[in-house]
Amino acid sequence: MASLSCSYNSPCAACKFLRRRCMPECVFAPYFPPEEPQKFANVHKIFGASNVTKLLNELLPQQREDAVNSLAYEAEARVRDPVYGCVGAITFLQRQVQRLQKELDAANAELLHYACNEISPLPTSLAISPLTPLQQIPQRTQFGARFGNEGSGFYRQSPINYSFPYSLPWNNDTSLEDTNEGGGSL
Repeated sequence: MASLSCSYNSPCAACKFLRRRCMPECVFAPYFPPEEPQKFANVHKIFGASNVTKLLNELLPQQREDAVNSLAYEAEARVRDPVYGCVGAITFLQRQVQRLQKELDAANAELLHYACNEISPLPTSLAISPLTPLQQIPQRTQFGARFGNEGSGFYRQSPINYSFPYSLPWNNDTSLEDTNEGGGSL
């Protein structure tokens, strides 16, 4: 928690921004130090000073710092991206995690492939060189090979699925439950 700013010290960023005298009981002083004027300016622009005052007065003192940090983060994100705010940042990070997870899965599959090749070596004409880029490796279909009755529609999953290190527009949904034989939904 920041040090309490009052009338004998420099006024807090909120009181300075609102051009009022900073009293010793100022609700903003512990959370908006004079060194961070833009923090309060963003919060005031998005939420308004009276709304923030009401919110802080309704919270327990031990909850206020977390609330102010959350408000400041949302306000800064909303100033940077007025349409999506912090949701845009969260969505971007979630997509990045999904992309990295796919890359990790592809790397693990490639390691498994190489480990299997070391156990039972293939003839050199069938072996994949270690320097082959991921995009040049033939991609197996996500539907696998059919087995059993021809018309039954039972499929077995391929043991190794290679994925591209970028997302494909028709493959945004990672679940395979709703995927039909044509490769997409109607």
